[in-house]
Amino acid sequence: MAIVKAEIRSGAYYDSAVLMQLQRSLAELPGIQDAGVVMGTDSNKELLAHINLLSAEVEAARPDDMVIVVRAEDEKAAVEALGKVDELLSRRKSGIEQDYQPRSLETAAEMLPDASWVLISVAGRYAAGVAREALRLGKHVFLFSDNVSVEEEIALKQRSCEQGLLVMGPDCGTAMIGGMGLGFANKTRKGPIGVVAAAGTGLQQVTSRIHQMGSGITFGIGTGGRDMSEKIGAVTFRQAIDLLARDPETKVILLVSKPPAPRVAEEVLKAARKAGKPVVVNFVARAISTPHIDNLYFAGSLDEAAELSVKLAEQGAQVGEVDYDTARFAPGQKYLRGLFSGGTLAYEAQHLLADYLPKVWANAPINKENKLPNSYVSQEHTIVDLGEDEFTVGRLHPMMDNELRIRRLLEEADDPSVAVIMLDVVIGYGSHPDPAAELAPAVAKAMEKAKA
Repeated sequence: MAIVKAEIRSGAYYDSAVLMQLQRSLAELPGIQDAGVVMGTDSNKELLAHINLLSAEVEAARPDDMVIVVRAEDEKAAVEALGKVDELLSRRKSGIEQDYQPRSLETAAEMLPDASWVLISVAGRYAAGVAREALRLGKHVFLFSDNVSVEEEIALKQRSCEQGLLVMGPDCGTAMIGGMGLGFANKTRKGPIGVVAAAGTGLQQVTSRIHQMGSGITFGIGTGGRDMSEKIGAVTFRQAIDLLARDPETKVILLVSKPPAPRVAEEVLKAARKAGKPVVVNFVARAISTPHIDNLYFAGSLDEAAELSVKLAEQGAQVGEVDYDTARFAPGQKYLRGLFSGGTLAYEAQHLLADYLPKVWANAPINKENKLPNSYVSQEHTIVDLGEDEFTVGRLHPMMDNELRIRRLLEEADDPSVAVIMLDVVIGYGSHPDPAAELAPAVAKAMEKAKA
């Protein structure tokens, strides 16, 4: 009979990558059926409960405790696995060779005096403090960390404006500055199009498409997904528009955002009309009343926005139309499920599907009435953004770690009412080096389960 056994390490903090590697190593040990290594947050406990790894001991863990739990064939295998935790952790540490690493931002700034950016990827509760230190040192901030409060984001961006600096984030996944990618990024050529995006995977999608069509970008400026909200007021977004408007190499500006607050969207468009350059706009789920106003050009999708930007920059590209075929499904197969790693792509999927399906549930819905009651359980047509904060506390983002999405994929494949399962695969620097190696076998297994 299987046994669940846990070990709680109070106050032990490790990077999400370390937790992922430890979990995988434990799961590969003899007699181990499953393993979980996470911080003891409520959302992680909910996940462990969903995969039958929750015990009373785990339930009592605090958010700053490291939870190590295994399900084993017997007591002996469980005890032996937990007894190897320190060995597995030290093995990983000893296997890493690296040069001297500074212990503070100030020391790092002294070592690299010409550096103008600080990339921050620490636990959310520490991120704002590190960002404040970076601003004190006169550096622009790329804030990859999530779980930073709205109040802290407002304070950081107010301070950055006063100093003439940019704060991209929090929860900023992608940027391209001076030809270099920050966070998740793709290799794209330099060219005449500058992009501002409150949408990480949206930024990756449009810049990749621009590159594929033979053009290139000057800057790809991420703002963080909340920047276009009512509370934040597009502080970084407007700063970025001003920067690109003054950049002589930028001939066309492309604006991309997850669903923005209506008032904030109007303020941004007012700023864009003063840019003195063509500006292409793709705000997901925002109705387009006219395709063209003065220097503003509106696009209904990320691909259309990229094509229109290239056309305006080169005055010659033609925007083509695509025909789509519909598939026929077996009786009983009637629902669509989308398992996304990119938040912007999940939003766009909801927006596009609204023209074809009566209702699409989501954990991060465009229409709040379509909020999924339980993010771990799909119902009817469902889009799940696995990169939302509820899934990433103490865990790697799904663009780096496929484990959670693979579990969910196999669950959806077991549902006989599911006809289609959509996945996005975001590739580039910072993301999983070979997602196909893990996703392809999982997709094959899901198809076999669906046929069984």
